[in-house]
Amino acid sequence: MDSQGVYRKRGKLSYSVVGVYVFLILLLFIVLPNAGLREGWTFEVILLFFVFFLIRYLSTTYSISDTHLRAWRILGSRRIHLDQVRQIEYSSIRDLGPTGFIGSWGYRGRMWSPVIGHFDAIYTDPAAGILVTAEGVPLYISPAHMPEFARELSRRVRSYTGRLAVDVGDPQGSAPEPGK
Repeated sequence: MDSQGVYRKRGKLSYSVVGVYVFLILLLFIVLPNAGLREGWTFEVILLFFVFFLIRYLSTTYSISDTHLRAWRILGSRRIHLDQVRQIEYSSIRDLGPTGFIGSWGYRGRMWSPVIGHFDAIYTDPAAGILVTAEGVPLYISPAHMPEFARELSRRVRSYTGRLAVDVGDPQGSAPEPGK
């Protein structure tokens, strides 16, 4: 928590994902010059593409102020006013149904699920995250230290709306920890 009372967490990072991006960048330096594709803009465009998505992945952060939940990454963010939150639950992209792979690469991360309809996904971990349902479009996030983040979000939401029907961060609720 910073001096203004804003609770901040980075996205849960996967060393495998970072490793794949670094591997692809290194592979680019090895393969493209030997394949004769070093002329023109091909090398630079592909390199910028990989570097941009690596930086975008690493830039994913979440913050909870006294009034808003904010999910942020380069070229894509979302704010939800805490008094609009209706549910806080553990979820995964797979639980939400056939959402596809391309949706998360869009600048906003707008995806579709047969279970909940349209939702925004600003995440770094598709297997374990928090689905925040608010007025409008739900938001899927994957902060580091999920239970701690869910408790803080729940505490701040309860100060506006009281207890929620579905709230994994409520210490008096009976929701299981993620992965249990």
